[in-house]
Amino acid sequence: MKISNETKIGALTAVAITLLILGFNFLKGKPMFEKNTKIYAVFRAVEGLGASNPVVINGLQVGTVYKMQEIDENLSGIVVTMNLNKEINIPRNSVATISTNILGSTSINVKLGNGSDYLADGDTLATAYTPGFLDQVKNSIDPALLRVNSALQSLDSLIKVIGSAFDPAAKKNFQAILANLATTTASLNSLLNVQTGLAAKTLENAAAFSGNLKKNNDTITQILSNFKTVSGKFARLDMDKTLTKFQDAVGSLNTTLTKINSNEGSLGMLINDKRLYNNLNATTNSLNILLQDFRIHPRRYTGGLVFGKKDKSPPLMSPLPDSVNNPTDSKRQ
Repeated sequence: MKISNETKIGALTAVAITLLILGFNFLKGKPMFEKNTKIYAVFRAVEGLGASNPVVINGLQVGTVYKMQEIDENLSGIVVTMNLNKEINIPRNSVATISTNILGSTSINVKLGNGSDYLADGDTLATAYTPGFLDQVKNSIDPALLRVNSALQSLDSLIKVIGSAFDPAAKKNFQAILANLATTTASLNSLLNVQTGLAAKTLENAAAFSGNLKKNNDTITQILSNFKTVSGKFARLDMDKTLTKFQDAVGSLNTTLTKINSNEGSLGMLINDKRLYNNLNATTNSLNILLQDFRIHPRRYTGGLVFGKKDKSPPLMSPLPDSVNNPTDSKRQ
C-alpha cells in the first residue's frame, strides 16, 4: 500500500505539534511521565522568580515552579504553584522563601518544620521574606559608603586647615623644627657610636660586670650556700618557745618593778623610804665630822699617849669645807 505524501506530512505535523506541547509543558515545569504533587505558596513579591525555577529542600531539588498568578486586581499577593516530583514529607509548619544566589538564579527554598502533620496535594505552604544576595550586598555597602564619604569630608576639612596654617612664619617654624631634628639625630648617632658612644661604654661596663660575676661564681655560690645553711638553722630554732620564755622574763621583771614602786619588799621600802635616806645622810655627815675631828685633834682620842699632852679643845661641830670638790674654798681658809 502506497502512502501519499500528504499523509506523511500530516503525520509529521501531528508528531511535531505533540512534541512541541510536551516540550513547552516541560519547560514550564510540568513533568510529562511522572506523578507530581501540587502545593501552593503566597508571596508579596516574586522578583526574579519564573516558571520552571527549582524548588529546593536542604539543597536538593524536589520540584519546579509551575505557574504564578495574582490574587486580586490590587496585587495584594501572588500565588505560586509548585510541582513536587519527589515523595517528600513536608510538615505543615514549614516555611518557603525566595532566594537568589550570586549568579542571579532564583529558586524557592523550603525550610522544613518539626511538626508531625504533613502537607497534601493542593495545600498551601507558609512563606517568609528574605533579602536577596544583591540586597544584602547593598545593605553592607551603603554604611561603608557613608563612612567613606564622612572620612573624605573630614580629610578635606583637615587639608583646608593645614593649607591655611602654612603662612611664611609657619614655614620658618617648620624649618627650625627640621633643623632641631637633624641636630637631635646627630647627637643620637654620636651616642650610639659603636666605638666611642656612651651606649657602647655602658655595654662595655655591663660586659665587664658580667665577667666579674662569672669569675666570682664559685664565691657567690658559697655565700648563697652559707646563707642557706644559716637560714636553715634559724628555721629549725623553736622561736615560739624562746619568745614564750622571753615574755615570761619580761612579765617577771614587770612584777618585780611593780613591787619596788609599790613599797613592797625590802628593796621597795629601801628605795621609796625618805626617812632611811635622811638617816643615812645624817650618819654619813656625822662620820665625816668625826673623821675630820680625829685628823685635826688626834690627841683628844689618844689621851696624850702617842702625841703628847691631851688636847682639850672643843670638838668639831660641822664638817670642814671639801678641799677636793671645792679647792678654791680650801685655799681661802
